[in-house]
Amino acid sequence: MGFSIWQLVIILLIVLLLFGAKRLRNIGSDLGTAVKGFKSAIKEEESKTDTGSETEQLEKREGEVIEGEASKIKEEDKH
Repeated sequence: MGFSIWQLVIILLIVLLLFGAKRLRNIGSDLGTAVKGFKSAIKEEESKTDTGSETEQLEKREGEVIEGEASKIKEEDKH
């Protein structure tokens, strides 16, 4: 059930007649730009999640240290 080369050529000619060469070029360019934008958005999101988890871990560690120091200071003030 595959297409022969002649069937593909006829389909291409019909599409070319319907839309025109300039419009097909614009559609291809717009589609390429959309795909590039999508890929860059995915890369940015992945880098944010990787960086975000490291940042959250550091914040948790810093919070633990600050809480520990605060409790030590409060104990020293009591004595």
